[in-house]
Amino acid sequence: MAPVSRRRRFPHAATRCARSAAIGALAAWAAWSVAGQTSVSTVDDEGTTVTLAAPARRIVSLAPHATELLYAAGAGGRVVGVLATSDWPPEAKALPRVGDSRSLDLERIFALAPDLVVIWPFAAPAQVDALRARGIPVYFADPATIDGIAVALERLGTLAGTLPVASARAQALRSRLAAIAASNRAARPVRVFYEIWNVPLYTLGGRHLVSEAIGLCGGTNVFASLTLPAPTVTVEAVLAAQPEAIVAGADGAVRPPWLDEWRRWPALPAVAHDNLYTVDANLLHRAGPRFLDGVEQLCAALGQARRHLQTVGAVGAAR
Repeated sequence: MAPVSRRRRFPHAATRCARSAAIGALAAWAAWSVAGQTSVSTVDDEGTTVTLAAPARRIVSLAPHATELLYAAGAGGRVVGVLATSDWPPEAKALPRVGDSRSLDLERIFALAPDLVVIWPFAAPAQVDALRARGIPVYFADPATIDGIAVALERLGTLAGTLPVASARAQALRSRLAAIAASNRAARPVRVFYEIWNVPLYTLGGRHLVSEAIGLCGGTNVFASLTLPAPTVTVEAVLAAQPEAIVAGADGAVRPPWLDEWRRWPALPAVAHDNLYTVDANLLHRAGPRFLDGVEQLCAALGQARRHLQTVGAVGAAR
C-alpha cells in the first residue's frame, strides 16, 4: 500500500476550518429541518379537519383497510400498532395487536405513544372519545366511492409526509379504474344479487362500494334502492327481483356451501343460466388499494354470466 502523505493526513488550518464550517452548517440545517417541520392538515371522511404539528411518525391503524391504505401511501414504516384482523400486507402481521373489531386495548395504544390514530365506522364511540381526550389526533377512514380510495391515499400521505408516494399510487389507481370502466361501458347489463351471508340473508345496498363496483362492471344491483349499507332481505324478495347472476363475497373467494342452495329454484335466471359466482371478500369488502383486484374478479364473473346468457339466448333463437 502506498504511504499516505502528511499533507492528506494533517491538512493545514484553513482546510480544517473550512471542513468544520461545512459540517457545522450541515448539522445546523439538519436540526432546523427537523425542528422547523411545518404542520400538515387534511380533511377525513367525516368532514373533520385533522391537523398535525408535523408529519406523523407513530401511527396506530384501527381498521384492516386503513392498514392497507397506510402501507400503500408509503407510511407502512410508521405504523406501530394494528387491529387483530389486519392481515395485509404480510409485514403488518408482525405489528403489535391493539384490539379487535369488538374492543380496543386502550392502555396498549397509549403505551405506543401514537401521534395519529386511523379509525373506521365500527370503532366504539366511547373508546374513540378516550383517544381524543388524551389529545391523540384521530383520522376517520371510510371512503364512500371507489375514487374515494385514491383520495384517502393522498390524505393519509399528507398526514404522514409521504405525499409523493401516495399521489403516485392514487394516480395509478385512478388510471386503472378508468380502464376498467372503459372496458365495460358497452357491456350488456346483468341483474346481480350480491350475497354476503345466508342466515340471516344479507346483501349490500346501493350506497355500498360494491354496488358501485357492480355498476362499473356493467351490472345492476337488484337491491340498489336500499339505503342501508348491508341490509337483510328475504328469499321471496330475491326471487321477485329475478337476478341473472348471484355473487357471493367470501374470504379468499372460497365458494360457500350456501351459494348452491339457490339451485332449489331452477327457474331463477341466475340458476337457469348457471350464474352462481364467488369473489374474494377480503378484496371487495375493504376500501383499500386491493379493491380494484376484487373489482376485476367481479367483472370477470359478470363477463362469464353474459356469455352464459348470450349462449342460451342464441340457442333459443335458433330453435
